[in-house]
Amino acid sequence: MDAIEKVKVLIIGSGPAGYTAAIYAARAGLKPVLYTGGQPGGQLTTTNDVENFPGYPEGINGPQMMMDLQKQAERFGTKVNFGLVTSVDFSSYPLKVVVDETHTVQAEAVIVATGASAKYLGIPSEQTYANNGVSACAVCDGYFYRGKEVAVVGAGDSAAEESTYLANLCTKVHLIVRRNEMRASKIMQQRVMNTPNIEIHWNTQTEEILGDASGVNAVRLISNGERKTISVQGFFLAIGHKPNTDVFKGQLDMDEAGYVKVIPGTTKTNVEGVFAVGDVADRVYRQAITAAGTGCMGALDAEKFLVAKEMELAHS
Repeated sequence: MDAIEKVKVLIIGSGPAGYTAAIYAARAGLKPVLYTGGQPGGQLTTTNDVENFPGYPEGINGPQMMMDLQKQAERFGTKVNFGLVTSVDFSSYPLKVVVDETHTVQAEAVIVATGASAKYLGIPSEQTYANNGVSACAVCDGYFYRGKEVAVVGAGDSAAEESTYLANLCTKVHLIVRRNEMRASKIMQQRVMNTPNIEIHWNTQTEEILGDASGVNAVRLISNGERKTISVQGFFLAIGHKPNTDVFKGQLDMDEAGYVKVIPGTTKTNVEGVFAVGDVADRVYRQAITAAGTGCMGALDAEKFLVAKEMELAHS
């Protein structure tokens, strides 16, 4: 074990939420230290074009945007370290975090910004055509498929929402449902049924996504034991997200899906001095701009907490 690193504000994660928290914390003179996690830059590094983030009239490449955010955070004094948090101990104060199983960090405040990961079907062609016809976010990427035919896989509210959203942009949406019913709420199912350019494929599974160098051009399905191929230019996954919270189990309160619970209107968790920002605590919006907004909130909440802690110590 190397020497314990002592920091005022520790930020875990490096997407829009983590970097925004770092910018605000650094400008407040809190000397934040940020550990990037296993995917530096987070989910946006898997997105070629970000066109819905304010301030970029021509859009911006996802990895470039994350590099810009990192530079901005570093400009104000954030120390960015590559490393994955492998265990935490929030049972006593100061808070303790272990990075890469060997390095212990002791922090006065922790901002959790570990994000969430889209669930995939697990077929190789998903990765082959990632960002080239395969997407896990209709709101992010739907615009690129205007006037085209697309497929959505899923049966819950997300799948219903993404299908109806895409139906406004695309000529036709094929909704691929594994069983003979949807899990989505009745009102969302009704919206899908009432949208004329959505075709539901019941009892159907995706066998393969097909395409060439220019991207996806079809999807091969198995329906009631029979194969069929439909022509599509886009394939959207809407089978849910998994928040990256395994390392915090037993330490932070979470909902049944594993998202960190925060006090509404704040980023405060059940542990004093620990704040959760971005997609790790957001199962509804999951956008770069909302993640950045909560990142700002997390830094302000942490600053207020540290000021109160200092006053408490001064009067003890």
